[in-house]
Amino acid sequence: MSANRPFVLSIAGFDPSGGAGVLADVKTFEQHQVYGFAVTTGNTIQTENDFYTMKWTDIDFVLTSLKKLFENYDIKAVKIGIVPSLDYLEKIVFSIKRLSPKTKIVWDTVLKSTTEFDFMNIENQTVLIEILRELDLITPNYNEILQLDSVEKNAVQIAQKLSKYCAVYLKGGHNPEEKGVDYLHTETAIFKLLPNQNRIYEKHGSGCVLSSALAANLALEKDLKTACDEAKKYTENLLTSNPSKLGYHYV
Repeated sequence: MSANRPFVLSIAGFDPSGGAGVLADVKTFEQHQVYGFAVTTGNTIQTENDFYTMKWTDIDFVLTSLKKLFENYDIKAVKIGIVPSLDYLEKIVFSIKRLSPKTKIVWDTVLKSTTEFDFMNIENQTVLIEILRELDLITPNYNEILQLDSVEKNAVQIAQKLSKYCAVYLKGGHNPEEKGVDYLHTETAIFKLLPNQNRIYEKHGSGCVLSSALAANLALEKDLKTACDEAKKYTENLLTSNPSKLGYHYV
């Protein structure tokens, strides 16, 4: 066990193609020279092109696994991916905070797959806000963030509203006006993150990679803006790595 590598945990689904979920996260962790753990929230049947079905992991099994990991390791950051409900997410987040209050938490707000399979609906705005208060960062795209507010219909306005509770990295892949331009919203500032590459290829799981790169950079004690800049560059390297939907990981 390397003494100079911080521990980072992915709590997400298992994608057998390796493009998304815990496999993609651990690849990303390794490239950032952090030591990656993984707890699966569900087992999927999918390829890079098609999502067929999934079987969720019982929440008690997940919580027991978290307890054992946190009792044995000093985990600096956690990335959370797909979960079936707000209640499931709430139990995970509050368990982490009880076990390790200083651990950074990044939630990749995956609410449906690219093939329109719904993972989670936001049933209760009050519960959502209680969860957000315990997080350090969320990473929605322009479609996902619209589902995080029951009243507001403007993505930027929602990001600003939610940034009172935790930082919001608004991904620009679905931005109708500025394709590829991301925005980091904090309680006190908004940062514009311009693309570094002119030509990219669509990739399965790029959102997973971005959020896990962010978690890795936060575990390495980089400030939030720097973590976001470097995570964006890493993800763009993945997007330009080859023309297929399965990207290659490298720094």
